Amino acid sequence: MLVLTRKPEESIILGGNIEIKVLGIEDGKVKIGIKAPRDVDIYRKEVYLEIQEENKQAAGKSSNAEALKDIMKSK
Repeated sequence: MLVLTRKPEESIILGGNIEIKVLGIEDGKVKIGIKAPRDVDIYRKEVYLEIQEENKQAAGKSSNAEALKDIMKSK
């Protein structure tokens, strides 16, 4: 992990097209701004992990389409 120290209004650049800027620091919280191309998805980590878990659960469920195909074959 790369660890950097930044002051308010200072930035880092990722991949040449993503800027992460420290907007402020208050009460132990850091407020950041992110400039990125519209095709780059940006999520808070806890939201990203929830999405991943939901995708895993959805992929593990059997499809109703397969059951429907079986019903149609028996007719």
